[in-house]
Amino acid sequence: MPFGTDITSQDIVDSLQFFGSWEERYKYIIDLGKELPGLPDVKKTEDRLVRGCQSQVWIDYVCEDGRLQLNVDSDAFIVKGLLGVVMAAYNNKSPDAVRDFDIEGYFAELNLLSHLSPTRGNGLRAMVERIKRIARECKA
Repeated sequence: MPFGTDITSQDIVDSLQFFGSWEERYKYIIDLGKELPGLPDVKKTEDRLVRGCQSQVWIDYVCEDGRLQLNVDSDAFIVKGLLGVVMAAYNNKSPDAVRDFDIEGYFAELNLLSHLSPTRGNGLRAMVERIKRIARECKA
């Protein structure tokens, strides 16, 4: 079942700006990840695995009614939270909306990449690129 929350990217921006410290922001991001339903083990397959991530990340999807519905999972709490941040931007959006969304501007507004290790930042970008590729396939 795809991530069915109504959390938007603006909700994430507003919530993170509310917290005074990055420790509190990380806790919020981890809690966000705990809200994701995850994937059953049978869907944690090689073809769903995202390359370039420090942790294991899987992305499953369906294209339905012109919208991309994502279901994601990771074996690391913080990465699952980062997936929640990405899901707020991309889940249940049209392929064109995924293409047009300013993800770098979103990350800059969150000041996220400067608070992640370089390997986590690269992994986050790998997740985004995978979702953009899925959106292109969905549109085709």
